[in-house]
Formats: sequence, C-alpha cells, structure tokens
Amino acid sequence: MRRLLGSVRARATVGATLVVALALVAAGAAVLLSLRASLIDQADAQADSAAREVAAQFAGNAAYDKLKLPDGEDNPVQVVNEKGKLVAASDELERVTGTGVGAVRPDPAARTPKPDASKSPQSPKPTPTETDSDDDGDDADDSDSESEAAEDRREAAEDAAEDAAEDSGSDGDALKPGDISDETRTGEGSATVDGETQDYRFASVRVNTDARGELTVHAGAPLTAERSAVNTALTAMLIGFPVLLAVIAGVTWLVTRRALGPVDAIRAEMAAITASEDLARRVPEPDTHDEIARLARTTNETLAALQTSVERQRRFVADASHELRSPIASLRTQLEVGAAHPDLLDVPGAVEDTVRLQELAADLLLLARLDAGEKPGRGRVDLAALAREELSQRTGDRVAVTTDLKSVEVAGSRGQLARVLGNLVTNAQRHTRSRVTVTTRADGVWAVLEVADDGGGVPREERERIFERFVRLDDARSRDEGGAGLGLAIARDVATRHGGTLTVDEAPTGGARFTLRLPIAEPRGG
Repeated sequence: MRRLLGSVRARATVGATLVVALALVAAGAAVLLSLRASLIDQADAQADSAAREVAAQFAGNAAYDKLKLPDGEDNPVQVVNEKGKLVAASDELERVTGTGVGAVRPDPAARTPKPDASKSPQSPKPTPTETDSDDDGDDADDSDSESEAAEDRREAAEDAAEDAAEDSGSDGDALKPGDISDETRTGEGSATVDGETQDYRFASVRVNTDARGELTVHAGAPLTAERSAVNTALTAMLIGFPVLLAVIAGVTWLVTRRALGPVDAIRAEMAAITASEDLARRVPEPDTHDEIARLARTTNETLAALQTSVERQRRFVADASHELRSPIASLRTQLEVGAAHPDLLDVPGAVEDTVRLQELAADLLLLARLDAGEKPGRGRVDLAALAREELSQRTGDRVAVTTDLKSVEVAGSRGQLARVLGNLVTNAQRHTRSRVTVTTRADGVWAVLEVADDGGGVPREERERIFERFVRLDDARSRDEGGAGLGLAIARDVATRHGGTLTVDEAPTGGARFTLRLPIAEPRGG
C-alpha cells in the first residue's frame, strides 16, 4: 500500500475519490433529510385536514351516531372530551400510541350531554281551577320552589364559570361554542387498524360545542409513503454512489496518467543523460502551455547552462594545461642544459620563467576560487589610496602612469581590487604608445576607476570577447609578451562579484579605456 501511494497518480486518484465520496455523503444526507421533512409535512397536512373535517362536524352539533369518520387505515381518529375520556373513535382502531390517549372504544358515560347553565327550572303556574281556599296553603309551597330554583341557578352559574376556567387554562385560548382552534399540535406515533400496525403522524385540533363542551380530535396520516420513499432513495444511493465513485476513480487515474505522461518521458530522458553523460541531449517538451511544459523548458535551460559550464571548465583545463606547458618546458630545458653544461645555464631566463609560472598559477587559483562562489570581503577600500599604493610599487613599467585621483570608498576585498587595477595597468602598458592614465571619481551612486592608454584600441566587435579566458587578439604575438589571456577575465569576474561592471570603449587619446564601476560604500555609522 505504501509503495502504491508513493505514486502521484495513485495519491491524486485516492484524494479525488475521497473528496467526491465526502461530497456525495453530505449531499445524500441532505437529500434524504429534505425528502423526509417534505413527506412529513405532507403527512401533517393530511392529518390536520382529517382532524378539522371531524371537528367541523362537531362544531355543527352532529350526533355521535351521525359522525362520518375517515377510513381508519388511512386516517385513524380519536375524539376526547375535556376530561380526557374517549367519546368517538374509528371502528377498525385496535391500538394507538402518540396521542396521549390509549383507549380505542368510546366511553358511553362520557357521551352524556353537558348541562346548559343558561336554562333554569321554572315554577309551575297555578291553574284557574284552583280555589281561593287553596291559595294560602300553596303560597308556602311556591315560596319553597322559588328558593330551590334560585339555588339551582346559582350552582349552574358556578359550574359554568369553573368549566370556562378549566377550558381557558388548558390551551391558553378560550373557544366560543362552534369555534375550531387555529392551532394544531402534531406528533408521531403508531396505530393498529384492522390487524395492521403502521407509523402515523397525528394532528390534534380542539373544537367547542354547545352540548358536549370542548372536544379534542386526534387524526393520523400514515408514514408509509415517507418510509418507502426514503428507503428507495437510500437504496439508490447505496448502489449508485459506489458505482459513481468507481467511475470517478477510473477517470481520475486515466486523466492523471495522461497528464503525467510527459513527466515520465522527462524522467526517462534525464536518466539516459545521466547514464551517458551526454549533456548535449535535451528532454522532450510537450506542445502545451501548462506547468509540465514549463518544467521541461526549465530543465532544458538547466541542461544548456550545465553543458556550457562543463565545456567552459574543460576548455579552461585544456587552456591552463597548454599555458602551463610552455614555462614548465622552458624551465626544464634550461635546467637540463645547466645540469649538462653549467657554464651555459641561463639563470635570468629561468627566474623569468619561474615568475611567469608563479603568476599563472596565482591567476588560475583566483579563477578557481571565483568560480566556486567565493564572496568578497566587506572591508572599506578607498580607490584613490589603493591606486597610489599599487602604482608606487610598479617600478618596471616602460611608460610612466599619469593619475587624476579623487577619494571614493567602496566595500569589498582590497586584494582582489588591487589585482583588477594591476591587470588593467599591465594590459595598458602592453598596448600603449606613450601614455597611461588612471582616474578615480564618483558618479552618482557609483565609484568609477578608469585606465586609459593611447594605443591601437580595441575593435568594437571584439570588446566583449577580450574578457573571455585565454583570449588574445594578437595571435602572432608571443606568449612571453602577451601573457596568458587571463588578466581581463579575472578583472571582470572580480567586478561582477563586487556588484559592479567592467567595460571597454575608446579613450579620448584614441586608445582603449577600461571603466570599472562599483557601488559606493554606505556612509560610516549608517
């Protein structure tokens, strides 16, 4: 498994499949919840409609034996009075839960009409056949009857007040006779109708009647459709989701494989280049404009730069070997002659070849350090003071050097900058006719050092080539006179490492003018 997941293609496939799976699970859950809520709302509406249909019959004072109840299997009904007694129910109802009333058969005693408090007993009127002699005896009886009637009216009024208080406290709103409550309470339960048990949503509606007081109608609506629809949707998801995930995984695998095909080609070509050590080869670049195409182009650019660097290094080693061969061969010849014939030993020539060999070795060592990325020091160097000191030590120059020096400080390596100045002056001495000038000055944020001569100058098309290593413009000139061709290359590399530039143009006197530009050092304490 770890080896399989080590592939980018495998990780992309697994990641995409997991993300889609999570999205499908979330979407499926939302769909199921939404479907269930919608079907439950429909069941509540159906139950509420059935309950209000029965309540409307009671509001019209329909007799119990005249009630038209819905089909018990579709809408089981219970009617409860204000005392919690069952007064009507569906005929097929065998068991019910969720309404708060477990009875399924009406209580005959609970069907007794409620006494009407507004109707009080009346005293009988005397008939005209009664004689005056009976009036006195009947006056006492009439007085007792009137007292009893007044007591009955008072008790009936108290009962009516108590009933009204109970009604108003039960649901928070008092209904007038014939009114049906706007509020519907809903709940979930089960019922057994004609031997079959199902889950139902029950709606409870209150209605106030004249003769029976307040009644509560409980009517149910089956949840069979909701259960069936949810189960069907769930089954479809359990079957469809794995199939969909398999399709997504397969498509992701194929698309990723196709997208990463160029990467495999690049890897194979790089492996072949490494094995063959042929830096001239290049990786294939896909004909696209995506990241892989840019990777291929960057890889080829890196290979080209590496090839250039290796070729430059090989050329450098070959040229260095060639340059070292001449002084070493000359020195060996002189020493062999001196060993055989001591009187013929050319000591000054041997010393000259040794010095030349030493200087060449020093130049090669400096170039190697520069190529290795050696950072220059961060010391402060005054170019004017540096020029005075270096020029004062040059006693063997064939032409005197004229100076125009203005103090300007730069940050860098004093030794390397001294090598630049020495190489430029030596080059000018080699080509000048009668005059060499060294100038230092400030030019904005740049410190400028110029070395000019009045020689033949440098042709415009050769002004960049002379900074290449081991390049001599005068091939006919002897190596003893022309040097190894490393001085200007070293000078430019040092200038670049110090964040500056070294260029050549035509001097006012007609010769060559080399201009070194370096950033001026920050003020002290800044």
